[in-house]
Amino acid sequence: MHITDRAKDMIKSGGEWISSVEVENAAMGHPKILEAAVIAVAHPKWGERPLLVVVAKENQTLSHEEMLMYLSNHLHKWSLPSATISVKEIPHTPTGKISKKHLREQYHDYFQQMDAV
Repeated sequence: MHITDRAKDMIKSGGEWISSVEVENAAMGHPKILEAAVIAVAHPKWGERPLLVVVAKENQTLSHEEMLMYLSNHLHKWSLPSATISVKEIPHTPTGKISKKHLREQYHDYFQQMDAV
């Protein structure tokens, strides 16, 4: 048996399971990334899609296209995030872990908002 992620952090997209940890680890390999988190966000077509939330290193900027180009060398096509959001800070729990609960609450309808625009 091989455990890849917590069940609540797995992303089911179009019938494929995506490990948020696998996408986060790949994203952390990018030289401009200081911190990364991946969450499942409801998607009208695929059920759920990965949303990548990143903190860039000081004086660095990063586009979604640049992130996709980098990640396409490390992940399956269906695992690539549908969007990348750059933030100044990712929320953490009191123990220092990334608060995916807070991120899910903040971005739960991100793709529905994008369709409305």
